[in-house]
Amino acid sequence: MKSDNESTVSEFILLGIPIRAEDQAMYSALFLAMYLTTVLGNLLIILLIRLDPHLHTPMYFFLGHLAFTDMSLSSATAPKMLTNMLTHSHFISYAGCVSQVYFFTFLGSIDSFLLTSMAYDRYVAICHPLHYTIIMSQSLCVLLVFMSWTLSLANALVHTLLLACLSHFRNNTIPHYFCDLSALLKLSSSDTTVNEMAILLLGIVVITLPFICILVSYVHIGVTILKAPSIRGICKALSTCGSHLCVVSLYYGAIIGLYLVPSYNNNNNKDVIVSVMYGLVTPMLNPFIYSLRNRDMKGALRNILNRTK
Repeated sequence: MKSDNESTVSEFILLGIPIRAEDQAMYSALFLAMYLTTVLGNLLIILLIRLDPHLHTPMYFFLGHLAFTDMSLSSATAPKMLTNMLTHSHFISYAGCVSQVYFFTFLGSIDSFLLTSMAYDRYVAICHPLHYTIIMSQSLCVLLVFMSWTLSLANALVHTLLLACLSHFRNNTIPHYFCDLSALLKLSSSDTTVNEMAILLLGIVVITLPFICILVSYVHIGVTILKAPSIRGICKALSTCGSHLCVVSLYYGAIIGLYLVPSYNNNNNKDVIVSVMYGLVTPMLNPFIYSLRNRDMKGALRNILNRTK
């Protein structure tokens, strides 16, 4: 029987990022600049990969999909957050909230699988260089990307359908800047045992196993380098893997901070700040990491600029 403090909701209230009211305009401008940088930076990477034939390789094939995913991940939450900050309206419809959960989960999962595919590509390039073109064939690359999208779609669909089954909530105030799945489950007055089990089991498939695969890949890369240590070999490995390692550190560092580091005194501020790092800052930094540390990307940009001139 439904109690008096339980109700169905047609909209939620997003409390947003915990900042003072007088600083709203400054932070709005900052987050708008971050979002535009994310979109333009990732679009530039996609454009360079598309236009430069030298970048039509497995590594940049995965990078192009990663850039598209990062751009979409920010677009799933940033526009609504900016609209709420600029209009001082914190409402989001129930359908809009469920949509945010779906796309944020979907796109975040793709990132995990794509980073794993890129780690495997780097493993083959360094540990089996003579067979690289045979192993990393176009069909395998397409299959890895297809599986990434399919598994992520299934993961997001399961969480969204289970969330839709929770019809009653204690209140409609979400202490976050977007509709976070964990925050919604805390508000629900329904039994969330199945939801929590799905988060645990699917989290192993989507986050833990890919992370283990990345670690194993880099252990093999390290062993291969140490078998015949040389300055040239180490520099080549750093050049080949450095950008990917930076992106992996940002991605999984934010996830570890969000889900494994406890929040004391039920303080949600840490979760919100780490989510900003995961959903806004990391997608913005990825284009800089890959362009500033990658000679191929810088060369492709110079070629495009010279061709334009």
